[in-house]
Amino acid sequence: MNNRRNAIRTVIAAIAAAAAWAAVPAAQAAPVDDAVTALQHDWEVIRYQTPPAEREKRFETLAVNAHKVSESFPGRAEPLVWEGIVVSSLAGEKGGLGALGLVKQAKALYERAIQIDGNVLEGSAYNSLGVLYYKVPGWPLGFGDKARAGQMLQKALALNPQGIDANFFYGEYLVETDHETDAVTYLQRAIDAPPRPGRQIADAGRREEARQLLGKIKR
Repeated sequence: MNNRRNAIRTVIAAIAAAAAWAAVPAAQAAPVDDAVTALQHDWEVIRYQTPPAEREKRFETLAVNAHKVSESFPGRAEPLVWEGIVVSSLAGEKGGLGALGLVKQAKALYERAIQIDGNVLEGSAYNSLGVLYYKVPGWPLGFGDKARAGQMLQKALALNPQGIDANFFYGEYLVETDHETDAVTYLQRAIDAPPRPGRQIADAGRREEARQLLGKIKR
């Protein structure tokens, strides 16, 4: 039981997504964009600036808000991606067997987003789904699948080859699949990635994570 709980605790501590998304009709763009921008800002404040002891409760509240946004814009992929990111992050904070239901919920959200528009948010749905596949334990406990993870992450990289998140998570995936030498290139790209407007908090946090992982490889 302890081994299972420890395995689930490795589920996503955080998943980030690219800030830009595909152009949409002007009549719909502003409300969706404003709502998604608010979700991503709240997420990065919780993830990178909130004390660990407070994160679970705050992610619980944000998950409720994210679901309301998804319901408010049916047929739009962007809110589904960000709801999945928030739910995944909540799973990482919660840990234990209780997290497994949350990661399954996040997986379904990403898959719905991909059905609507796989290219949305510069491939963030593929990226986030790929992270689930390599973080979640495999059968019979979970749905983890390292090969499937690689496919998803490569799709995300193809859509956003210079993106900080796409490169970081592919680098982390390579580390977890014992390809540390190959991972160096992608982690360095994450560190050197161009800044995203309005995403200073997330960019700084992700770069620090990339530096730490790169340091472990070099040691």
